[in-house]
Parts: sequence; C-alpha cells; structure tokens
Amino acid sequence: MHISEEKFKSILLDSGLITDEEFKNAHEESLRSGQTIQNVLIGNEKITEDYLTELLVPYYNSPLINLKKEKLDRDTIELLSETYSKSKNVVLFNYDKEKGIIKLAMIDPLDYDTIEYVRAKFNAWVETYLTTYSSLRYGFKQYKKKINVGFDEIISLNIEQSLEIANEKDLSKTAAAVPIVAILDNIIEQAITLNSSDIHFEPLEHELLVRFRIDGIMSEILSLPQPIAPILVARVKILGNMKIDEHRIPQDGRFRFELDDNSNLDVRINIMPVFHGEKVEMRLLKNSARPLNLDDLGFSKEDGVILQEEIKKPHGMILVTGPTGHGKTTTLYAILHILNTPLVNITTIEDPVEYEFPRVNQTQVNAKSGITFANGLRALLRQNPDIIMVGEIRDNETVEIAIQAALTGHLVLSSLHTNDAPSAIPRLIDMKAPAFLISSTVNLIIAQRLVRRICTSCIESFPPTPDMIKLIEEQVKFSGIISTNIPTTIYRGRGCDICGNSGFMGQIGIFEVLPVTEDIRELIAKDVQVSEIRKRAIANGMTTMFKDGLYKVEKGITTIEEILRVVNE
Repeated sequence: MHISEEKFKSILLDSGLITDEEFKNAHEESLRSGQTIQNVLIGNEKITEDYLTELLVPYYNSPLINLKKEKLDRDTIELLSETYSKSKNVVLFNYDKEKGIIKLAMIDPLDYDTIEYVRAKFNAWVETYLTTYSSLRYGFKQYKKKINVGFDEIISLNIEQSLEIANEKDLSKTAAAVPIVAILDNIIEQAITLNSSDIHFEPLEHELLVRFRIDGIMSEILSLPQPIAPILVARVKILGNMKIDEHRIPQDGRFRFELDDNSNLDVRINIMPVFHGEKVEMRLLKNSARPLNLDDLGFSKEDGVILQEEIKKPHGMILVTGPTGHGKTTTLYAILHILNTPLVNITTIEDPVEYEFPRVNQTQVNAKSGITFANGLRALLRQNPDIIMVGEIRDNETVEIAIQAALTGHLVLSSLHTNDAPSAIPRLIDMKAPAFLISSTVNLIIAQRLVRRICTSCIESFPPTPDMIKLIEEQVKFSGIISTNIPTTIYRGRGCDICGNSGFMGQIGIFEVLPVTEDIRELIAKDVQVSEIRKRAIANGMTTMFKDGLYKVEKGITTIEEILRVVNE
C-alpha cells in the first residue's frame, strides 16, 4: 500500500484505539511472521478490518464502498480479467460508457499504475473507491459462473485427448501428458473456486467419480471415463512423490499448487486401495492472508474472554474436542498465533503438519522413521519448550506424557474426539489417566462444530413454523439449557449465482467452552458421572453448543437446520 509506516502509525495513534506500545509490538510481530502490520493488528483483534479501512478514507481521499451491498453486474466486472484483478486487488464494478467513467474498488486507491492502465485500456475517467479485502473477495466470486462453463469445456476436450493415450504402457509418460495435467489442474482450480476443502477421486466399476467437500457437505462434480482413472491417479502420485507402481498399500504425500495470483496452495494427499482401483483424497490447505482470530472462528465475546484468560496460565492443558473435519486444528493454530511471542519457545508434534507456522518448531509424525505422538512428545520435552501442541491425543502413552508435561510447567494444547466438552473427562479416564491428575492439569475444554453460513447475497427472514419451534424446544430440553428464548424470526438463503444456489457461503464454528473451575475439579477428582459435570458447568454459566448455535441463528449467521444437523452428530 502507498502509505508510509510513520503515516499509518500516526493515523492509528490519533484514533486512540492503538497505543504506541501496541503498534511497536505489532511491528515486531510483522517482522517475525512476514505479515503486514495491518493484518497483525486485525489478527490480534486490536482493530476490525472495517474500522481500519474507515480510518484510511481521509488519507486516500476516496469514498468507502462495500461490494456486498452493491448490485454487481458480472459482465462489467469481467471487463478486467480475473488474473489482473486479483493480482492488483481491484474490482471494476461500474462502467458508464456514455459519460466515459469507470468506478474501481481498490485496496490501495493510490496505486496509480493500475489506475493509469485502466484509464488507457478503456479511454475513460477512473473514479477510485476504498474497500476491504472481504468486500473485494466478494467481488471476485462474480467470476465463478464463467469459470464453471470453461471448466466443463476444458474437461470435455481433455478427456477426448486422454482416451487416445490411455493404452500407452509407460504410465509415467502418460501421467505427464498435457491432457492429464490439464484435467488435474482444472479440477484443483475449480475446487479452489468453489471454496472446497477436499477433492475425492472415487473409482467405480465403469467411471471415476469426482466429488468436492464444499462447506462441509459432499457434492458430486463430474464423472470421468474409467480408462482415465489409473493415469490420473499416477499423476497425483508423481506430484506427491509417491511410488507410482505401488497399488496394494495406502500412501501419503504432499505437493504445492501454484495459483494465478502468484500465491500457492498446499495439497495433502492420501491414496487408498479400494475394490475398483485406488481412491484419492486431496485436502486443500489454504494459507490465509492473516491468521484467523477468535472472532473470525465464531467465538462469542464471553467465551473469547475465558479463552484469553486460560491461555495466559503458564502450565496446564487446553483441549479442543469434536469430530474429524470440524476445525479443531484451526482453533489450535489460532491459539498458537496468540501465544507466539519472542518470549516463549513453542514446539508441536502433528500428523500431519497442515500449515507452516513462523517461529514455531513443528515436527510431523512419521511411523516409518519411528516418530509417533508418544515418542515425539517425549523428545520434544528435551527441547526446553514453554508451550507444546500435540495434534491429537490418541492413546494411553500419549495422554500420560502430556499430563506429565502439564504438571512440570508446560502449557499443553491438544485435541480429542468427543461429542461435547464434559465428555473429554471420561475419554481421558478411558485412556488410563487418573482422575486426580486430570483435575490437576486440565484448565479448559472447548467442544466445537462447523456450520454453514447463510449466503449474504440471498438471505431472507421468516417466522419459524410450529414444527421448528417444537424441534428447538426439544433440543433445548435435551441440552440441559436452564432458560433461553426461542427466536421469533429466523433466516435462510434463497439460493443465487454467488452461492451456487445452495443458500450457503463459508463456514463458522459453534462452541462449548468449559473452564475447569475449582468445583469442576472436585467433581472430576471424585470421578462422578459426566452428566453431573455437565449440569454443574451449565449452572456455572457454560454456553452449550446448541445455545451458541441458537444465538447465531437469531443473528442470521446460519440456519436452525444446520445447528440441529451438527449438534446431533
């Protein structure tokens, strides 16, 4: 951005929201992490993105615009190519040909090179508008429909060419052929466009089914001819540095996929033999422009305060629980981001390492090399750590070492698979952890689920039906909530081009945060039933996942159907 650090600092200090010390700390963290000072401040919740942008309006002398509130025309936006728009962080959202005026939404309205390029390209006067990254991303989504059409055409063309080479005996050569490379690249690009978290290649008797997981829900995308399946799998194996001629045992790999905007995406691969061939699962690991903060994840202010207090403690355990694929690792990384300062030594043992974390010593589980969670954690303790993250507690040995680490002056972060926060206690006891040690070491338990966000482009409100009210009342009773108000107005998405007619766009967490207070410790030490612990926690003010979800329903963030879907998993 065309703004000096001193000027930026002056604007922030004059606002009264940031102190000189806070700016200095943010500057130091930006140097360590490689993030911009703006992203550090937003990530640390010192200031919101919207308010920061408002503060910069007088400096840029450009009006503020939120593209989410504008009626956008796809044909107008596409006057600038997607690659150029994303590389320059700009959206052309209005073009009055009669008056010869173009309106640009920009992150940096002083980017005169871009302004001059657009002015010369269209021979028109350019009006600049300041906008936020979230607003800009919304504008970029308008390119999606055109990409979908191109995707179908490209895949069809390359299928024909791939079938011509499918009988070649040298699999490594055919896997590197242009049509196969193009098919895989376009599938990955389409998955990124649709904001997918996973790509699945599923071999059937006469076809290869390609499915994406979008906002937590599986969707069938296309079907490929069966002869292409082994070649496409071989291409994935080559990229992931796996054995191309091994078809009997599971294999894991990883590669980096380069995007058009000069950024990249890590792709984690697992290949498993199944009845009709080999199934491929690719997890897309997206590096965010800035680390997610607690507000981004969906924590309420009250639960965020509790979490901030508990992570300040120098020792003990913080556990995050929930099913696979519901954001436990993301929450652990967000906590690590808060804790990651020059004053502490942070080490992790993960399976696998999902994101590179600046200034954190990350170790990956590797069974072939003899690195398991248990012996890896034992070795980490000799690295003089202050904070340890164990990706998951899976067995008796790991839980024993983790508890000993928490007892000997370390803060230990980890995850478990349980349905709710209080159920983490009996799960640890099942893994032979003594109740009195659990009560002495566990500081906080967070249970979570991911729900789909309602698309803001097609959201509508309506009164709940009698059947909905009955379902909500039954769930309130089942959850043990002492008292709550049933929403009189709830929301849904009608479905539009932006969200692919699903009515949803993105995901957010619902949480159950259980601080282990003295009376909870007493109950744990007495090895009482989990229902008693839950009842006491609710009496002490714990917000259940359903109640947190109900709050997000009332605010129009998600639907009641989404909440009922995930809390009963």
